[in-house]
Amino acid sequence: MDTQLVRGESSHFSYEVFLSFRGEDTRKTFTGHLYSKLSDVGINTFIDDEELRKGDVISRELEKAIEGSRISIVVFSRNYASSSWCLNELVKILECKEILKQMVLPIFYDVDPSQVRKQTGIFGEALAKHKERLFGAQRVEKWRAALTEAANLSGWDLQNVADGHESKFIENIIQQVLQEVNQTPLDVAWHPVGVDYRVKDIEWLLQNECEDEVRMIGIHGVGGIGKTTLAKAIYNRMFRLFHSSCFLSDVRSEAEEFGLVKLQEKLLQQALKNKDIKVGSVAQGINLIKARLESKKVLIVLDDVDHKNQLESLTRERSWFGSGSLIIITTRDKRLLCRLREKERYEAKLLNDNEAMLLFCWHAFDNHFPPEDYVNLARDIIKYSGRLPLALVTLGSHLQGSSVEEWGYEFEKLRAIPHCDIQKILKISFDGLDDETQTVFLDITCAFHGFNEREVTEILNACGFHAKSAIATLVQKHLLQRSWHGLVMHDLVRDMGREIVRMESTRDAGKRSRLFIPQEVRDVLQGNEGSENVEVLKVDPGTLKGVNLSTKAFEQMKNLRVLIINELHISGDFGLLSKKLRWLSWKKCPLKCISSNFPAENLVVLDMEESDIQEFQLNFQGFLEIYLECNEIPEWCRNQVTASSMCLTMPTHNNFLGMVLWVVIDCLEVGLFPSFRISIAHKEPSSIPWSNIGILDGHRELTCVYYISILNEAFYGQMIKGGERIEVGSEDVTVKKIGIHLLYLDQHGKVISLPGDVDHSYYKYPKRVSTSFISSLPGDVEQIFFINQN
Repeated sequence: MDTQLVRGESSHFSYEVFLSFRGEDTRKTFTGHLYSKLSDVGINTFIDDEELRKGDVISRELEKAIEGSRISIVVFSRNYASSSWCLNELVKILECKEILKQMVLPIFYDVDPSQVRKQTGIFGEALAKHKERLFGAQRVEKWRAALTEAANLSGWDLQNVADGHESKFIENIIQQVLQEVNQTPLDVAWHPVGVDYRVKDIEWLLQNECEDEVRMIGIHGVGGIGKTTLAKAIYNRMFRLFHSSCFLSDVRSEAEEFGLVKLQEKLLQQALKNKDIKVGSVAQGINLIKARLESKKVLIVLDDVDHKNQLESLTRERSWFGSGSLIIITTRDKRLLCRLREKERYEAKLLNDNEAMLLFCWHAFDNHFPPEDYVNLARDIIKYSGRLPLALVTLGSHLQGSSVEEWGYEFEKLRAIPHCDIQKILKISFDGLDDETQTVFLDITCAFHGFNEREVTEILNACGFHAKSAIATLVQKHLLQRSWHGLVMHDLVRDMGREIVRMESTRDAGKRSRLFIPQEVRDVLQGNEGSENVEVLKVDPGTLKGVNLSTKAFEQMKNLRVLIINELHISGDFGLLSKKLRWLSWKKCPLKCISSNFPAENLVVLDMEESDIQEFQLNFQGFLEIYLECNEIPEWCRNQVTASSMCLTMPTHNNFLGMVLWVVIDCLEVGLFPSFRISIAHKEPSSIPWSNIGILDGHRELTCVYYISILNEAFYGQMIKGGERIEVGSEDVTVKKIGIHLLYLDQHGKVISLPGDVDHSYYKYPKRVSTSFISSLPGDVEQIFFINQN
């Protein structure tokens, strides 16, 4: 192989057509007329000068012209084979066809194609004379092979086209050439940084597939990561290897604006190079695609697919296309690629640091590196971009020509308000979500970014959402990622979500659905500027350090469902808090008592870790999980034992509300899913699971705290009249201490606690001997209750 012929993907052809012909036969007749017509329709055509044809070896100038042409038209005439020059030219043309994937179109002008193919008649005589002229058998055989190969290509025979009318014959040739030259490569990108490397990844995937099969490649990833750019580069590199090709851009928006029928029409028109094809319905379009393309080796690219029906109406079955066809799909939704094999799915990758710097600098400075004064700012902006190509191109172009001082101002603004072009592209994925998934996305964006998935799931489920389904959807659409430290998203995707919330009320933060930015939270709470729009409020520790807020700051937030106020000091009437609260996190709560007017109507979880709650007056008749922390079972717990199991007879008192249960266990032998057994009135015991938070060091005790209301399934809905026996223990771990705090409602409606009768001789679950040391537990175990490590 001639390595000089290897052409880069973005190389420009010097000519659209190269004409190869025998001058004395057709220069002043057929070839001259063909050249004139090609020029008239604007096709840039190379036709040689007689001065170039000297000697037996074609000149370097002609070689360059052949290499630089998209199409070579070979005019076989009666005396073509008598010219060693023409034969050498033909060998060169076919070499370029093989290496550079150029197109070769043979024309048989007053000669029988079979004579060219088999080298009989005048072609056989001409080759015999060449052999006699001492060109050598090897060269003559090379010419024979070239003639055979060329004659086997699809071309035109004057005697069989237009009844031999030369003018009509030329017109047919012009129409096909126009179709071919109009099939031009796509503009990939102004600066396609990192594209070649990723194209090679795709080519490696294709190499693992059988070339005779219909192959599919699905490219998925977050918006702006370069899926379309990558698909264009692959298309440019490969489209000449197929009988026909079609690149359908913006399938999502085209389907939305014009419908699937128009997309089917466009696919058929491009693939068949016929603008007159019309489709009446989706069903008819499917049948047309199958009928017209099943025998063709086609390259089809569907760019930005966002719905299953688009794939079903355009490329549902591989059998619709001819052997060797390739279908490329780009999408933000990985689930749309579920029918593809694992090795047919490719996740687009972010640029690395060097690629990100290079792409940004080309757009910001028209250079590969920033001027010295801009280096630090450039690095900050690249870090802000998260190496997302869309952001690098947009921000680089936006900042081009600005001073260092102006860069600083713009960057400060960007950190508060995302660039509109970036926001527009990223928001497309958000707009495609259903209402509930949009709500979950915004909750995570504003309040739970980086949180453990189990915790987020529990919080969102408490709010009445289908959290697992929503999170799975967000992951598949590349709006959310699972990492070792929790649920995270690309910084610009996170900023996109937060900008959606900011746009709810650009001037008045108190009228937005979610409050989480420390300065805005401080202003709203201290100014009592909250509104019924607020659904989620997150106060970071330290935001209001040393400030004692009144509950009146929350009075107008009547639709508040998630409240995170860790370490916050609040006093006043807690009845002013939202009755719609589902999740309340108040770690290091300064209260000593949970008052009876606490908003518990809809509360599902009350997280008060690291708090010193000494009294419960909570009047609640539903299911509620309360997270508490204590180094030991507190003295105010009315019933406790230092034993591995406990039996308690309840007092004879009506209006039982529930209990708080403490269990202290030995962490040395914690299994994967330890649980505690609790039975009431000898009913079949219920099992309460325990799960780990963090990593155990193997040297401390663990205290598990539960709040179990009367409606909890542990009670099976049974009526508690008094005198029932409660039994607690564990078969899984060594229990060291147990405490039960019973809660009742007195005749005045006040919550009180009463002691039961503890059977100190009860000994159902013997202490187990620790046989293993477990230093950690898997992170995917569900977090249900707070675990304290003493």
